[in-house]
Amino acid sequence: MTQGLTTNGWIFFVLGWGFILALSFYCFRRVLFGKKPEIVVEAGGREQWGSRVGLILAVAGNAIGLGNFLRFPVKAAANGGGAFMIPYFVAFILLGIPMMWVEWTIGRMGGAHGHGTTPGMFHIMWKKAPSKYLGALGIVIPFVIVIYYNFIESWCLGFSWFSITGKYFGHANREAMGKFLRGFQGVESNEFFSSLAPILIIWGITIALNFFFLYKGISKGIEVLAKYGMPLLFIFGVVLVIRVLTLGTPDPSQPELNVATGLGYIWNPDFSRLGSASVWLVAAGQIFFTLSLGQGIINTYASYVREKQDITLNGLTTSSVNEFAEVILGGTIAIPAAVIFFGLAETQVIANEGAFNLGFQALPVIFQKIPLGQIFGGMFFFLLFIAGITSSVAMTQPAIAFLEDEFKWKRKKAVIVVFSVLVTLTAFVIAFFRFGFLDELDFWAGTFGLVVFAAMEVILFSWIFKIKKGWVEMHKGADLKVPKIFRFILTYITPVYLLVLLGYWFFTDAIKEFLMKDKDPVRHPYLWGARFMIVALLLVMLLLIRKAWNKKRAEQQGL
Repeated sequence: MTQGLTTNGWIFFVLGWGFILALSFYCFRRVLFGKKPEIVVEAGGREQWGSRVGLILAVAGNAIGLGNFLRFPVKAAANGGGAFMIPYFVAFILLGIPMMWVEWTIGRMGGAHGHGTTPGMFHIMWKKAPSKYLGALGIVIPFVIVIYYNFIESWCLGFSWFSITGKYFGHANREAMGKFLRGFQGVESNEFFSSLAPILIIWGITIALNFFFLYKGISKGIEVLAKYGMPLLFIFGVVLVIRVLTLGTPDPSQPELNVATGLGYIWNPDFSRLGSASVWLVAAGQIFFTLSLGQGIINTYASYVREKQDITLNGLTTSSVNEFAEVILGGTIAIPAAVIFFGLAETQVIANEGAFNLGFQALPVIFQKIPLGQIFGGMFFFLLFIAGITSSVAMTQPAIAFLEDEFKWKRKKAVIVVFSVLVTLTAFVIAFFRFGFLDELDFWAGTFGLVVFAAMEVILFSWIFKIKKGWVEMHKGADLKVPKIFRFILTYITPVYLLVLLGYWFFTDAIKEFLMKDKDPVRHPYLWGARFMIVALLLVMLLLIRKAWNKKRAEQQGL
C-alpha cells in the first residue's frame, strides 16, 4: 500500500475539502446575511421553530450522527479511498440534495395542512386510499432505528465518562478494549463488568435526556438542544482534527507512520474500484444514511416551517453542514489516527471489522498513548454522544407528531406514551444484543427501508403529485432558485437511481438475506424476533392510521 499522500491523493484531498468548504461558506453567507424571514413561534395551532439558525442546526443535528465520524471513514477507506469520493459526490448531487429538497417540500406542505407526518403528507399528494398507509413507513422506520440507536448512543456517553475518569486506562491493546466493550454492553461478564448495571444506568440517563428535550417541545426543547449542542460538537471536532494533524510521528522507529500516511489511507485513489457496482451502492447508501433521507424525519421537522418560509436554501445549508462534519471532521479523526498508531495493515483489519471496533476498541487505545488522552477521549466520545442525541430526538419526533396531529393529543401525553413503548422495546435489544438482534433491526429499517421509502417519496412527488406542482411548491418563499436541471433529475435520474439500487439488491442479495444463509442458526430465532417486532409496529401503525382517518371522516359527517 502506498505510503503517504500521493499526487492524486493530494488532488482528491484538496478538491474534497475545497468543495465542502466552498458550499458551506456559500450557504451560511446567504443564510446569515441574506433576507431575514419573519419567524413566528405559533402558527395555525402547531408549534413552529423559534429561529432560522435553530431550524438549520436542528435538521443538521438530525443528519449528523455516529455514521459521520465512524461509518464514513471506514466505508471510504475500504472502497477506493479518494476514488470513493467520485461516486459519493455523484450520489450527493443526484440523490442527496434533490431528495433533501423533496422531503423539505413535502414536510412544509403537510404542515400547512396540519399534518406533521408522512401518512397525512402522502394523502395530500395522492388522494387515493393507499397513500396514507404507504406513509406509515415514515413513522415506523425512524422509530425502529431509535429503538436500538439510543442503546448505541449510551455507549458514547459511557465511554466519555470512562475516558475522563480513566477507567479503561492501563489496558492499552485492542484485545483488552474488546473485552471492556463486551463487558459494558452486557455481552459477557468479565473482570471489567460483572453485571448489566453500568449499561442500564447510562442508558437510563440517555433515555431521560431524550425524554426531557422532546417533552419541552420544538422551540424550547429540540431547538435549544441543537443551538447549544451543535456548536459544541463542531468545536470539539475542530480541536480533535487539529490534534490528529499535529500528532507528528509518535514512534521514531517507524517514521513512515505519520499524518500524511493516515490521510493517504483515506484519500489516495484506487481507480480500479470504480468499476465495481458495489462501490457505487455503498456510496449511495452512505449518502442516504448520513443525510437521514428516506426516514420521514426531515418531513416532520419541515412541517413546523411556515408556508412562506424558505426551504431551498435551508435544505442545501443543512446538507453542507452535514458534509462538513462527515468529510472534513469524520474523515480526519478516526482512520488517520489509527494508521499513525497501528500502521496500515492493522488499520485495514480494524476497518474491515466495522465502525464500532474502530470507535470503541481502537481509539481508546490511542487515547491512552497521547498526552492529555483522558481529555481528548472524553471530548471525542462526548462529540459522538451529541451527534447521537440530536439524531435520536429527531427519530422519535415523528411518532409524537402523529399522535399530536392526527389524534389531537397533548404533547406531554404523546411523549409519555411513545417513550413507554420505546423503553419496553429497547429492553429486547439490550437483552438479545449478543444474538444480532440490533444488527437485524438496523438492516431492515436503517438500510433497506431507507431506499424503499425514498423511492416511494420521489415517485409520489415527481410522477403522481407531478413535478410541475412540486416545483412551484418548493419555491414558495425561496431564497435560492434551484437550477432547472434538477427538475429533470427529480423526474428521471433520482427515481431510476433508487429503483436500480433496489433491483440490484434483490438480484444479488435478497434470497440470501431473507433466508439468513450467512448467519449462525443459533441466532435465527432472535433475528426472526427482530423482524416480528418491525412487522408488529407496522401493523399497529396501519391500524392507528385507519382509526385516525375514520375519526376524521365521522367528524366531517357530523357523527
